[in-house]
Amino acid sequence: MLRKRWWDAAVVAGSAATAVALAFGLVPVDAVEATVAYAAIVAFVLMYLIIARPVIGEPHSPPRFVWLLVALAVILVVGTAATGFLAILQALAYPLVWVIGDTRRNGVIGSAVIAVAVLAGYVIGGGSTTGAVLAGLASTGFSFAFATALGLWISGIAEYGDERARLVEELTAAQAEVRALSHERGAAEERERLARDIHDTLAQSLAGLVILAERAGRQSREGAADAAASTMSTVEQVARDALAEARALVARTAAVPDEPALGAAIERLADRFRAQAGAAIDVAVDAAAEALDRDRQVVLLRCVQEGLSNVARHAQATIVSVTVTGGDGVATLEIVDDGRGFDPSESRAGFGIDGMGDRVALAGGTLEVDSAPGAGTTVRVRLPLGADGTPRPGAHSPAEVAP
Repeated sequence: MLRKRWWDAAVVAGSAATAVALAFGLVPVDAVEATVAYAAIVAFVLMYLIIARPVIGEPHSPPRFVWLLVALAVILVVGTAATGFLAILQALAYPLVWVIGDTRRNGVIGSAVIAVAVLAGYVIGGGSTTGAVLAGLASTGFSFAFATALGLWISGIAEYGDERARLVEELTAAQAEVRALSHERGAAEERERLARDIHDTLAQSLAGLVILAERAGRQSREGAADAAASTMSTVEQVARDALAEARALVARTAAVPDEPALGAAIERLADRFRAQAGAAIDVAVDAAAEALDRDRQVVLLRCVQEGLSNVARHAQATIVSVTVTGGDGVATLEIVDDGRGFDPSESRAGFGIDGMGDRVALAGGTLEVDSAPGAGTTVRVRLPLGADGTPRPGAHSPAEVAP
């Protein structure tokens, strides 16, 4: 309805059909009435071209709308007064006022002006007779009621369409925002995951290298060449392991192979930390723990790595036990040492225990740390399993590297 070329065709066709009807005598009029009727038709076309057409489909212009009503009123009064047949121009006038008026209120007002103008033309042309008045009331009343009802209905459809378009735009904008937020959250989670991976692998290996290098230097200064050589051999092995960790971290290889290997992986970790800390480390992994899925084995393995790293750096322990068991729907890891202990309620500057807690929480488990100054430390990790002992589906751990 807002395309100008359709309005052009409608106005030209309607005006031409009305003029042809007058020219071929389909409507009985004398020469004066015909001249006035033709002038009214020409004025209607000019009014459309000058006033109405430029604002079709454009933002509402109150001055234009007022001028449109004035022009339509004059044309319809004069034309209908010359011949009642020109009341047919209502068929074009009513839609015009609804389109250009742009609101329901303006549409109803414009329709009322057209109806009054046509009624006035009937009365002027036919005299103030009862027949002329009744004919005018019947024609204008029906036309006004029909045009108003149709205009309100079409306006409702248009408003519904506009509302739908607005909602679609808002939905599109919201989806774009959600995508952006999801991307940002994914990037943040990836950075956090990478930080955990680096801390659990490379950082701990490098920390071990520092400890071993300091020991080798001290042994060399003390003249213990054999002990220094042994320590340097351990340094070489830890460095090789760190290199393997770095390569595997880049390649995103899996930490734990498909076959049961949790016990062997923990034993390799224990060997490394025995060399670093000089503590006796006892490892026990039962069959149920070996049957855990890869993701949970990774979580437990990294918890063991973090726990032993803390023992080597802080605990000054002589005996450490690492136990992994499965049963009653829970896989349990316990790391117990006889070191100097600490107060778990005090704030910690390191990332280790907090990172361990985050990793366990992502797998749906819990972390407990029992310790006191001078009383050793117990780290306990519990991961939930299904009712049949199989792992429950949960958050997937990121790709890890073998110790």
